Amino acid sequence: MTTMQISLRPGQKLFLNGAVVRVDRKVTLELMNDATFLLDNHVMQPNETTTPLRQLYFVVQTMLIDPATADATGKLFKEMHAAVSDIFHSRPVQSGLAEVGELVERGRVFDALRALRNLFPVEASVLAARAEAKAEAA
Repeated sequence: MTTMQISLRPGQKLFLNGAVVRVDRKVTLELMNDATFLLDNHVMQPNETTTPLRQLYFVVQTMLIDPATADATGKLFKEMHAAVSDIFHSRPVQSGLAEVGELVERGRVFDALRALRNLFPVEASVLAARAEAKAEAA
């Protein structure tokens, strides 16, 4: 059995199996079995969904935070994943999106979030290059 320790600061939130837990003092939790969780510093707020990959992250995050809506959110993920895959033609983004799709399909939603976070800098450079090309063309 694998255990995992999570240290939280006062006021920090933990999203654990669909429940939101906030601690009032420094605490270390030991998860003794498999659980889906997300620390609040990895939770994206709606106003931060300013790019296609960030919007996809928000959908995947919702699958983790609100398991009761996972079926409907899963359908939305498939639609958005396909649309975002059509938007980006760079190999790193395409490869990362393929990995994200496989991870979600296998139920490894937390790992999919990590993979998406790793794509944010690549997306930023692709979008910046597009904006620069448009500016030069104008």
